[in-house]
Amino acid sequence: MIGEEILRAERVRKERLIKTIQRKNFLKLGRFETSPYVGFVTNDPFINRYLAGIGVAYHPTEIFAVEANLGYSPNLGEADWKPLTTQLVEENKVSPDISKLTLFTNFGFQFSPIYGKVALNGRRIVNFDVFAAFGLGLTLTQDDLDALGDDSAEALATQNQWHPTTNIGGGVRVNFNDMIAFRLEGRSLVYIETIASKTLEMKNNFILASSVSFFVPSMNR
Repeated sequence: MIGEEILRAERVRKERLIKTIQRKNFLKLGRFETSPYVGFVTNDPFINRYLAGIGVAYHPTEIFAVEANLGYSPNLGEADWKPLTTQLVEENKVSPDISKLTLFTNFGFQFSPIYGKVALNGRRIVNFDVFAAFGLGLTLTQDDLDALGDDSAEALATQNQWHPTTNIGGGVRVNFNDMIAFRLEGRSLVYIETIASKTLEMKNNFILASSVSFFVPSMNR
């Protein structure tokens, strides 16, 4: 009888035990992440730059990843102008120095030091992680000669330029299941360009982008 009571008490204790350390139910280790994305440049006062692209990353560990991405933004001419630009050019006869980011590519690294999970409706567990990203790449820009009011040979010579570019940013990744995640991130592209073959100017395009990530292969359980 005493032995049965001890066993019963032990069973009740185990049923009431709250586990504080749980196994991660989403892993990036050894997997590729493909992320088609859309975004826009948030800090250009003169023009709208909407873009689309794709990123590919490989995760050799849960914390570190290597990545490459490619982005494209179409040149829509005066349709890209913001109201301020239209007023300056057409009414005030002022020529702002406008160059349009049209294409960029980057190779770099991700660092994901923060991981967590959230319970939805008390049942479903959603995993997330916060990451930083940094790397180097190239950016192609095109001067808006209509806004500049300059079609000289000097301006035409530097209308299209490739620039070495630093890429620094970060974001958050929310995992819906083993294969699919949502990402929201910001990236700062910094480079130096030449205006009309004579003026050097540092540019910083801050891009806010959202994407859906697809992970392969499937997780080993």
